[in-house]
Amino acid sequence: MAKLTKDELLAQFEEMTLIELAEFVSAFEEKFDVTAAAAAPVMIAGGVAGGAAEAVEEKDEFDVILTGAGDKKIQVIKVVRELTSLGLKEAKDLVDGTPKPVLEKATKEAADKAAEALKAAGASVEVK
Repeated sequence: MAKLTKDELLAQFEEMTLIELAEFVSAFEEKFDVTAAAAAPVMIAGGVAGGAAEAVEEKDEFDVILTGAGDKKIQVIKVVRELTSLGLKEAKDLVDGTPKPVLEKATKEAADKAAEALKAAGASVEVK
């Protein structure tokens, strides 16, 4: 087998997902009885795993957090009631006690729609 240059190795690592890269590092550590803990942050900071880092950060569950009711509190309460199965008192308590989560573990689409509806009603919202 021909010896790969550093650039060729880096090109191969760029094509790997972060999970594949982590498995490679584990196998490398086992094979050569070394620890690469100090090298991992440098490698990620250097951009070698740029595309792979995005894949890991891609979440499938989001929380919609109401951070403020704004001037139209009644409209925000109505939207909270539409988005949840809360009664009037519970929805009012949620809006009064901001910051509070309105939706938890929602899909990206549901979280975006809820955030847009709350923003349209005048509320300030975070999606985490």
